Parts: sequence; structure tokens; C-alpha cells
Amino acid sequence: MYLTRWEPFSGTLPDVWQEMNRLQREVNRIFRDFGLDLFESAAWPRLSAGFPPLNIWEDDEALYVEAELPGMALEDIEIYVTRDNQLTIRGERKAPQVEKGTWHRRERMFGSFTRVITLPVEVDAEKVEATLHNGLLRIRLPKAESARARKIPVKAE
Repeated sequence: MYLTRWEPFSGTLPDVWQEMNRLQREVNRIFRDFGLDLFESAAWPRLSAGFPPLNIWEDDEALYVEAELPGMALEDIEIYVTRDNQLTIRGERKAPQVEKGTWHRRERMFGSFTRVITLPVEVDAEKVEATLHNGLLRIRLPKAESARARKIPVKAE
């Protein structure tokens, strides 16, 4: 087998542009294979499947969830815990109205969202607490008695 080294800048300048165009076409093809057309504006909301970003951790007593929801009000957020041990965070971030201006960039997501997370342990849905402060939603989900660790005494014979 004969190998040659790829040297994109050894040719003329138009060769470099041809190679860059080929690379751009290949990247666009990969995105299209995943159902995303980079030049279709309606495709971008599909990128926001992970909104809002979450942190989840636990200690002996409870699970804790934090979600970043800057600029949202309490009345725009709904939280549910279902019997199949799932946490649902649902809401809507309203887009600001620009009356006499022109948008140059819109990177922040607006519109309705839903995050459904299967919890790693059973929780007591009646004791769940949630607070929203400075755009950070904090949810405390106390573990159900059946999910808490129990110390088992050892008896000598």
C-alpha cells in the first residue's frame, strides 16, 4: 500500500477552498443524518432537549435537583412527581417582544419545555419542596422509608 501525506496548503489557494467546501458538505451531511439541517431555523429548537440543565444528587435523607431557569416566574413552572418514580419539570419561557428593532442573534431558548427524569430511588411525593431564587429552581425530594438505608444490628450467638 502506498501512503501519501495530506498537505492542504501545498497546492494553490483554490485547492484549499475546495477542501474546505468538501469538509463543510460532509459536516452538513452528518447533521442531516441526525435529523438536523443547519440552515433550517425550525431545526434549532430540537437542540434544546436538555433544557433546563439539571444537577441531581442525594444524601441519606433525600434527592436534590437544581435547574437553571433564569428570567422565569413561579407561575410559568410546574413540577410533578408521579407514582412511577418520575420527576417532571414543565414550563414556558416567554420571548421578549422587540417592537421597533431587529434581531441580530437569538441563542436563548424560548417557548414550552418539559424535562422528565426517572429518579434513582423511590421518594415521598407528599413531602417534596421546591423553591425558585435568582433563576435557580431547587427541589428537595425526601426518600421514601423503603428507600432509606437501615442499620441492621448484628447479634452474637
